[in-house]
Amino acid sequence: MKHIIIFAVLLFSMNRCSKELVFEDQSFQKKTTLPCKKDCPHISLRIPIAKDVPVVADSINKKVFSVLKEIIYFGEKPYTSTNYNGLLSSFIGSYEKLQKEYPKDVFGWEAEIEGSVKYQSDSILNIEIKHYTYTGGAHGYQGLRSVIFDPETGKSITNNKLFKDRNAFKAFAEKKFRVKYKIPENQPINVTGYQFENEKFELPQNIFYTDKGLLLHYNPYESASYSDGPKELLLSYKEVNEYLAIK
Repeated sequence: MKHIIIFAVLLFSMNRCSKELVFEDQSFQKKTTLPCKKDCPHISLRIPIAKDVPVVADSINKKVFSVLKEIIYFGEKPYTSTNYNGLLSSFIGSYEKLQKEYPKDVFGWEAEIEGSVKYQSDSILNIEIKHYTYTGGAHGYQGLRSVIFDPETGKSITNNKLFKDRNAFKAFAEKKFRVKYKIPENQPINVTGYQFENEKFELPQNIFYTDKGLLLHYNPYESASYSDGPKELLLSYKEVNEYLAIK
């Protein structure tokens, strides 16, 4: 009986190792059916779908979809859609409802979203989502989202879990940020026009693992005005390894 159990465990391990997590890009598009002369509202999406390791892939795909629901919506709450086609239909549906309520107004809605595997190793899987949406106003909004996973389990990893001591890393990153963007060391962080909340440096919401190092990416409004664009700080792994809990 003992030998049977050992054999079963080995067989399961061999079967698990024989399959590697792979990704397949899938594309989705939707445009309005209402008459329009130019800038016809549309939405397009290309996203990597995890495959071949069912439980892990399912966890990754569900998390990525939940992030897309945070990006693609109109109104106060995210859509209740359960798949990508439904999500795109909900977005176009919001436009068409608004257009019918205000037929004399022109709404040139659009959304472009593209996801890709930014970085993949034995301990880290990092998916990047580039997004641009416009639903009226002076300009649209574009940005990057980073979604980090444990590739063995498919569980998402929050930024706080990336570091042994988050405060120590934040202090290190602030010094590097000040040097890159020429902010005097003994002056408030916003002295040159930045817009960090409460005059205190903060790490960005989106951190990326890259082949060249750890990338801190500040989307518009996180640290500066929209017109100033995104801000980035690339730190080599040689510099940051001592702070990283996951390498």
